[in-house]
Amino acid sequence: MKIPLNKHKSTLARILNYIGAYRWLVWLSLALAAITVAATLYVPILIGKGIDLILGPGNVDFAGLLGILKQIGIVIFITALAQWLMNHINNRITYYVAKDIRTKAFNHLEILPLSYVDSHPYGDTISRIIADIDQFSEGLLMGFTQLFTGVLTILGTLGFMLAVNPLITVVVVVVTPLSLFVASYIARKTYSMFHLQSQTRGELTSLVDEMIGSQKVVQAFGYEKEARLRFSEINERLRACSLRAIFFSSITNPATRFVNSMVYASVGIAGAYAAIRGLLSVGQLSIFLSYANQYTKPFNEISGVITELQNALSCAARVFELIDEPPIPAEAADAAVLEDVDGSVILDNVSFSYSRETQLIEHLNLSVRPGQRVAIVGPTGCGKTTVINLLMRFYDVDAGSIQVSGHDIRRITRKSLRKNYGMVLQETWLKSGTIAENIAYGKPDATREEIVEAAKKAHAHSFIRRMPQGYDTMISEDGGNLSQGQKQLLCIARVMLCLPPMLILDEATSSIDTRTEIRIQKAFAAMMEGRTSFIVAHRLSTIREADVILVMKDGHIIEQGTHGTLLEKGGFYADLYNSQFSC
Repeated sequence: MKIPLNKHKSTLARILNYIGAYRWLVWLSLALAAITVAATLYVPILIGKGIDLILGPGNVDFAGLLGILKQIGIVIFITALAQWLMNHINNRITYYVAKDIRTKAFNHLEILPLSYVDSHPYGDTISRIIADIDQFSEGLLMGFTQLFTGVLTILGTLGFMLAVNPLITVVVVVVTPLSLFVASYIARKTYSMFHLQSQTRGELTSLVDEMIGSQKVVQAFGYEKEARLRFSEINERLRACSLRAIFFSSITNPATRFVNSMVYASVGIAGAYAAIRGLLSVGQLSIFLSYANQYTKPFNEISGVITELQNALSCAARVFELIDEPPIPAEAADAAVLEDVDGSVILDNVSFSYSRETQLIEHLNLSVRPGQRVAIVGPTGCGKTTVINLLMRFYDVDAGSIQVSGHDIRRITRKSLRKNYGMVLQETWLKSGTIAENIAYGKPDATREEIVEAAKKAHAHSFIRRMPQGYDTMISEDGGNLSQGQKQLLCIARVMLCLPPMLILDEATSSIDTRTEIRIQKAFAAMMEGRTSFIVAHRLSTIREADVILVMKDGHIIEQGTHGTLLEKGGFYADLYNSQFSC
């Protein structure tokens, strides 16, 4: 039966490529399917022979019937065993393939550029890796379980029927194409509907992920009603497209059953006429009727399989779209490992924008000496965080260059570059695990003494001791059972543990109380001693001690100097600073 793939042939070819890794299991499954079908088709022959041994009242060959019953019992046992083994193997193939594709998708996600993550909803990406692959595996399992046996049953019954009576077999073959046409026509209609269903499901997952992740904000701003309305609208679209997909797919089975009933009736009429004319015995007629039923049954199953395969293919196509996304550009062939970093950083005529329509940073020049503390200030959207993204090579510059210790960062490995930076951001990130594991995230081989010392320097030791299991206390995803300030202290301790030669502090103390902030600032001062530091801050009182303050506006550095000189100048920085202390 032809599956309407058209432009989706490549998706099927890629799936077959993944299945090819388990080809020996596929061949074993086919062999067991052949045994199952052969044994199943042999039973009607034995039953037909048994019927012919019942010649009439008082004329029954009981000895012959007993032998046939024993044979039927043995054949049924072989059928059951072969079918169980085949199902077990099909399960292994399906879930190994699903595991391979999910692993490939997740590994590829790890090497996608930050621009992909920034431009795609998290929930949709999660839906592709989790829900779509689950849907794909279900369709693939049904295909393995029913498609092999279905096709072999059709071919086997045709062979047996031809051996018994070619004329009646021709009747069956003539009517069969109608069933094929009906199933093929309906299957063509279902692919686009299942694809739309997968897309809408991803959109709904994205909304739920967004609302759960921002539940406090939702409740704080009374957004519950709007969230319910958005959910209801997407959920209604999912209901509608799911019903359309299921409706069309559900037509397939009744339609093929109707055609198959015509086949069975045709065989019954032709067989009865042949039996009356003496061309068939009663036992042979029963064999033909059984085979007609066996022959038509796979068409019902295969039609259902094709519907599920449409869903599986549409889900697989979405996963392959993710896998086909261009990864981060590969490292240069001669990329060097950054070592012996002195902390000098030069931005030479740097230009960058997130989109071609809107230019953000143009011709930015900056020279940072080793050990210098550089503060970056300016209004929201001026490019402060963008500069950090460029320094860390989360994005590459469109023009110009960035050099660290005399090396163009595009000519050194990303891992070695980022290893020489320590970052504390306003947005904290913690993973599910113990407090000690979270502090040691950048240095997994750290000893407990090193972890405790880092926590003390970050002034996190006191609150950690009060936790139920101290440093072995489990925290939930993103530290949900900690306050924002406590989470930020753990992130600071994480950097204190590694102490790289360059630091990036982006609103690093924004969620910490004033007394703790004073202590942290002292710890930062000690930590920044001799280290090149980039400090992004909105509270200008925290950057007074910076060696140089860069004032950015619309992607350009418009002012540069120390806190005192910029205040004396009375320019944009002075206005920003004074606005924070005006009544």
